[in-house]
Amino acid sequence: MEEQKINRSEMLSQFEKELKEAEKSSATIDKYMRDAARFVEFIGESGAVTKDAVISYKQHLAKSYAVISANSMLAAVNSFLRTIGCGDCVVRFFKVQSTTFRARERELNREEYTRLVEAAKKNGKKCLSLIMQTICATGIRISELQFITVQALHIRKATVSLKGKTRIVILPVELCVELKRYTREKKITSGSIFVTRTGRPIDRSNILHGMKALCEEAKVLKSKVSPHNLRHLFALTYYKVEKDICHLADLLGHSSINTTRIYTMVSCEEQEQQIDCLGLFIGT
Repeated sequence: MEEQKINRSEMLSQFEKELKEAEKSSATIDKYMRDAARFVEFIGESGAVTKDAVISYKQHLAKSYAVISANSMLAAVNSFLRTIGCGDCVVRFFKVQSTTFRARERELNREEYTRLVEAAKKNGKKCLSLIMQTICATGIRISELQFITVQALHIRKATVSLKGKTRIVILPVELCVELKRYTREKKITSGSIFVTRTGRPIDRSNILHGMKALCEEAKVLKSKVSPHNLRHLFALTYYKVEKDICHLADLLGHSSINTTRIYTMVSCEEQEQQIDCLGLFIGT
């Protein structure tokens, strides 16, 4: 393929248009655009898109980021390359050795989750408290909060429609009762429940910042605290009770059970206990 010069604004605009036409979520579009822009900056305004240039960028990522982060950025770059007609420049991902357990410093457990919720209540952060409980009690993504509506509370079902896929999310009775009380207090009569004063969905960065601010009082490591870890806690708790990974994949909105398997990983400490309880070492 003939070398293709970078026209920064034109190619990025083309990429953004294709992502929107593919009905990617706004969060995905933002991330892919940031990652593509980093690649374009690395190549340079007058640089050419070649396989060697992309490999050089891959090596740059290897030196600057953890493998998982680097692969995430490469996914965006490869998508960008295909969009601009440089599919032959796509590179392979870094190999990642799979693990069978979650790192303790990254896993949020039930007790820590409870302390976060209690800290939010104590500090008058009722909206944040309900957001955390809604995500953890349903397993929804933070981007799906917009589908928790006043109407959904009356039928205990929220219709989530993102990325061209639709699924029904069941809302626990106790959650519906609390959210109904909250909507009456805030005089929210229809539409999404978790919105700003201007009616816009609450920004995910504000939610994350609010959760991190609770860590010191709740005595929880900041590395464990994120909306996504609440979704992990839902998945792990459900799987421990039901042992049905296929149904869990449906609940989480996963297309592949392989993705769901990541959510059901236990901590290293818990896996150690499971191995010790097998009792298969007889002794000398």
